[in-house]
Amino acid sequence: MDYSQASMGRIFILRLHSGEVVHETLEAFAEKNGVKSAMCLFLGGAEDKSKLVVGPKDGNVLPVEPMTAILNGVHEGCGVGTIFCDSQGKPKLHMHGSFGRSGGAVTGCMQAGVKVWFIGEVVMFELLVSSARRERDIKSGFELLETK
Repeated sequence: MDYSQASMGRIFILRLHSGEVVHETLEAFAEKNGVKSAMCLFLGGAEDKSKLVVGPKDGNVLPVEPMTAILNGVHEGCGVGTIFCDSQGKPKLHMHGSFGRSGGAVTGCMQAGVKVWFIGEVVMFELLVSSARRERDIKSGFELLETK
């Protein structure tokens, strides 16, 4: 295990609008407001045809070939994630969410493109004095969290 320590900074409360793509909107907000590290909570709805990454096709093969799921119909959802800057200094969101409709549910990474349906609420907790960042791992293709 690797770790670093941070302090709590600003807390932002955001209302996302219908059609906004969650990861794009939060990354743009973070960049505009100088947020380098944060924890984010999402609560709201996802539009029909929103996409989630739902796993690798084969967990033993690198680089990873992702599988995606497309939501059929509007779904209720929640998510939790972190923002850390990549090697270029750009804030990158890694958020997993769970979305349900009429007794069915799908859970996955929201990076593939979850669009807000009507309600999108986010609380972003800024983390200060953190050395954590995202670095591309050549073997897996992921941007992994580095804490040193």
